[in-house]
Amino acid sequence: MKRIAIILALAAAVGCASSAPSGDAAGEIARRTRDSAGAWNRGDLAAFVADYDESATFMTGKGLIGKAEMTRHYAEKYFHDGRPDQTLRFENVEVRMLGPDAALSTGRWAVSGGGKPEQSGSFSLVWTRRPNGWRIIHDHSS
Repeated sequence: MKRIAIILALAAAVGCASSAPSGDAAGEIARRTRDSAGAWNRGDLAAFVADYDESATFMTGKGLIGKAEMTRHYAEKYFHDGRPDQTLRFENVEVRMLGPDAALSTGRWAVSGGGKPEQSGSFSLVWTRRPNGWRIIHDHSS
């Protein structure tokens, strides 16, 4: 009888663990978002865009652009001499799992400091799980 109780307890624990990946994925995506702000603030633009898939798109007021153009835009608008003009932070980050291999993260971004007025807005990122981990496939920041 004791053996059956132990087996049932282990089976229940395994059942609970099988639902954990989506929570773990959401936590990983939220962590990656925070880490990307740290990369920005260190002046490491390459690390900031590292979570973007090579096929990623970025919505602008003029339409969609790709990762390379997005990276150039950030470098020209927000960086000088290899350093960011302002400090980046993300607030109210929420991650909604859309399936085992897809997620949507939303929140607010803000850049401040550097003797310039603060700028802020909202973002939504579509993430997908690739063989090399979670990658952003679309960014809409306004």
